[in-house]
Amino acid sequence: MQLSLTTCTIREWRLTDLPALVKYADNPRIAANLRDRFPQPYTESAGRGWLESLQSATPVCAWAIEVGGEAAGCIGLQLQEDVERVSAELGYWLGEPFWGRGIATEAVRAVTAWSFGAFSLTRVFALPFADNLGSVRVLEKAGFVLEGRLPKSAIKAGVIRDQLSYGAYR
Repeated sequence: MQLSLTTCTIREWRLTDLPALVKYADNPRIAANLRDRFPQPYTESAGRGWLESLQSATPVCAWAIEVGGEAAGCIGLQLQEDVERVSAELGYWLGEPFWGRGIATEAVRAVTAWSFGAFSLTRVFALPFADNLGSVRVLEKAGFVLEGRLPKSAIKAGVIRDQLSYGAYR
């Protein structure tokens, strides 16, 4: 999959993206708002292992957000199973130097629209931490609807946090 957008390109990850991946992912401000499986610090070894795991992934559900010829972030889907197989959870991060430029919003909007057809989905959802105002703004600007608040539904770095449920529908 490759989506050429105004501010970025969404494309498959390459093993040659390792230096850029580590450069942008090794940021505590990014890790603070992602799942615990996203390592901090983000080492070359962690990045290499993750990129190698994508080589055999079927279907591919994680893509690079390329800006200026360099992988500057990631966007991906976690396809749901069983009765929820018409839904997918969306996750994304963008290197801090690229924040505030509309890149994440454009990437979220494009990948969401593409995924409805590619995976026969009826719903794409995201669960940002309630205090992650940047991500909330991205989702709202991309057309996602606030479905509700999930009080005390997550723990990150020993702190219990609320999550918000945002959805987009076919």
